[in-house]
Amino acid sequence: MRIRTAVPAALAALGLMFLTPAQAHAHGDTVKVMVTGQRQGHVTADVTWENDGDAVDEAVAATVNAVSVDGSRTLGPWRLVRDPAAAPAGWTTAETLPPGSWKVSVDVGFPALGHGELEVGVPVVDPAPSTGTPAPGTPATGSPAASPPAPLPSSPATASAAAPSASTAQAPDAEAGGDAVWWTTAGVAVTALAGAAVGLLLRRRRMRRGRLG
Repeated sequence: MRIRTAVPAALAALGLMFLTPAQAHAHGDTVKVMVTGQRQGHVTADVTWENDGDAVDEAVAATVNAVSVDGSRTLGPWRLVRDPAAAPAGWTTAETLPPGSWKVSVDVGFPALGHGELEVGVPVVDPAPSTGTPAPGTPATGSPAASPPAPLPSSPATASAAAPSASTAQAPDAEAGGDAVWWTTAGVAVTALAGAAVGLLLRRRRMRRGRLG
């Protein structure tokens, strides 16, 4: 009876010895790294176990490097951190890529080895348009406080049209002034002639009296 009971126990213990290492290595020795792109310049990636595709629950030691497509600029190495906005397998970077096209590579060293890379494009984000507000003290267009427009200067045609009326208005005064000057000159001439005639008469009378006396 003891022998029959001991044999199944020994077989069960032997099975546990082989089962424990198999469970320990169920995930495999490598991880799968898939660079998924970027979100507002932050590199995003999924890290899973190669064999079963499960998310890596433990800490991940990984570095991120980026090189511009033309090879003129390099960024990194940066660390991968958990992405709270993604699935359990999601990881991201705290740093951001500037606008442009980048060749991104991710290398994982713990808990297992893994590598992934992708060309990522970061678009240029235009700033939000600012609403034009009038400066303090400046009246808005079309408001009652706006000053009326200045009167336009008169055109040359209007000025020339107004000129004859002015000259016409001044013509009677000019004619009146000419008549007054003519009458004044004529009066002076008549007075001079009358004085000369009187002088001649007086001289003749004196000469006659001298002869007679």
